[in-house]
Amino acid sequence: MSAKRIKTSLQFLSFVKKEFLYIFRDTWTMIILLLLPILMIILFGFGISTEIKNTGVAVFDPSQDVATQHIINTISASEYFFIDRYISNISEAEQSLKKGNIGLVVVFSGNFYENLNRGNTSIQLIADGSDPNTASTLVNYVTAIINSSQSQFVLMSPKINIELKLLYNPTMKGAYNTVPGVLGLVFMLICTMMTSISIAREKETGTMEILLVSPVKPITIILSKTIPYFVLSLFNFTTVLLLSVFVLKVPIAGSLALLTGLAMIFIFLCLSLGVLISIVAPSQIVAMLISAVIMMVPTILLSGLMFPIESMPFLLQLIAQIIPAKWFIEAARSVMIKGVGISAISQEFLVLSGMVIFFLVVSVKKFNKRLA
Repeated sequence: MSAKRIKTSLQFLSFVKKEFLYIFRDTWTMIILLLLPILMIILFGFGISTEIKNTGVAVFDPSQDVATQHIINTISASEYFFIDRYISNISEAEQSLKKGNIGLVVVFSGNFYENLNRGNTSIQLIADGSDPNTASTLVNYVTAIINSSQSQFVLMSPKINIELKLLYNPTMKGAYNTVPGVLGLVFMLICTMMTSISIAREKETGTMEILLVSPVKPITIILSKTIPYFVLSLFNFTTVLLLSVFVLKVPIAGSLALLTGLAMIFIFLCLSLGVLISIVAPSQIVAMLISAVIMMVPTILLSGLMFPIESMPFLLQLIAQIIPAKWFIEAARSVMIKGVGISAISQEFLVLSGMVIFFLVVSVKKFNKRLA
């Protein structure tokens, strides 16, 4: 190795060391980089969930026989419901829902067990329709419970047997859906926002001017500023996966190597995007606003993390296609939950790789020897 290459390598390592030291010395930066991802996965995994649990149920049971009691016990044993009260009159159902203490009323027909085999029995479910999504979810839950409890009564032979089978997430755990999205948010936060602020800080304090007049190439400066965040992102990737598997009980059905490769491509993408933002932004505040408003908000709303893209208006669906996190979250979910191989996510890989090349080329071209 020539003396020039050794000198360049030492300069590069010194820049990387300088960035690491700055990160480790700044308490708030360390909190954002290391603790915030853990808080996000816990919050999204436990606090923000599409599951509805511990819902109070009122029961009107004029029959009070073995069949109705078995169904009531099955509902009560579920993690989604508890029996809040028994009502003596059907007219009390609406009043119970108005008080807001319960979410569902189960009404059994008279002589339930006796009429079971004749097909004259019925169960009415009364839910609060002011929140359609919650009402629909509760009805689906209790319907599945009632259907499963029918098998206990051998005398009953329904003409049509409807069997529901949920693939990949049979227990309908919300964490299965949110964990890949949290990974996308973590990378956007650490790679894009923190990288853009880091380089903008150098411009704001004047130290970037010293770097620009040095013989170091622009690409070397860019890499030295981004490598520490790449390393920290891999650390957070490992932390989030460990929490997901051992705390949230979310399995990794697919290849861990494939998931890691996908994450590394997305990290490179976020880093290059952060560098581009830092070049455009004249100060740290502007860089933070661009990263938060233009990148973080669309990532939360239009990436499929919180809301299904298919249910959005056509214009928003088109905008979602240019959100990098959308492609990563779709691919990560497929690998983690469905266990697919690289052929199934080849489109996502190509799109993310194309975005990486685009942002890197634009960033390097704009990052020249002159201060903006």
